[in-house]
Amino acid sequence: MSKVYFFATCLGGAAYADTCLHAIKLLQREGVEVVFKKDQTCCGQPSYNSGYYEETKKVALHNLRLFRDEYPVIVPSGSCAGMMRVDYAELFKGSEYQDDFLSLSKRVYELSEYLDKVLNVRYHDIGSPIRITWHSNCHALRVTKCIPSAKNLLRRLQNVELIELDKEEDCCGFGGTFSIKEPDISRAMVIEKIKDIETKNVKCLVSADAGCLLNISGAMAKIGCNIPSKHLYDFLAERVGIA
Repeated sequence: MSKVYFFATCLGGAAYADTCLHAIKLLQREGVEVVFKKDQTCCGQPSYNSGYYEETKKVALHNLRLFRDEYPVIVPSGSCAGMMRVDYAELFKGSEYQDDFLSLSKRVYELSEYLDKVLNVRYHDIGSPIRITWHSNCHALRVTKCIPSAKNLLRRLQNVELIELDKEEDCCGFGGTFSIKEPDISRAMVIEKIKDIETKNVKCLVSADAGCLLNISGAMAKIGCNIPSKHLYDFLAERVGIA
């Protein structure tokens, strides 16, 4: 039996606990033993994006010590996986910890990558036929580059029709601290995203980023758009009957 660490992320712990449980079940379904470290915390991306590099280093070093055994580190978020796989190595480049973080970076997977590329999962879709669309979050698209794996998983569901957005690669306006610092610009961006979604005649919006989903679903509620949104790992768990 293979063994992995599971890193829940801040938003996973605060707002998407059920999603984290579903993510763990998706791994266990494939015979994977999941190790959940109770002392886990943030990946450090909010402070890193705001320029607090020394504070971010303390968080990163905590995670390095926490995930010290040579197991894969599975993250249900392209943003946080990108931070741990790419930005940690850049943050400690030339330091005494450079090799440690380069080693860690090779063990970090966004969950869809691990399910798709490592476990090569096969799903039997027990759900009713449904048309969905997909939102790609910026870090998953450009840093972690795990979007193809997420779509591969969705396309393995025989009763799911994936309709792609015209402006799929456009930011929804969340951007972590960006949405706090620039609320007017953020709102304009999410409204454009919702307009694109509304043209597709779909029954659900799916994404693998908790922050984007909170941003888009919250804006939808405010303007009266009633298209449901769902996290990828909740959606997959429901379709294969483990939710």
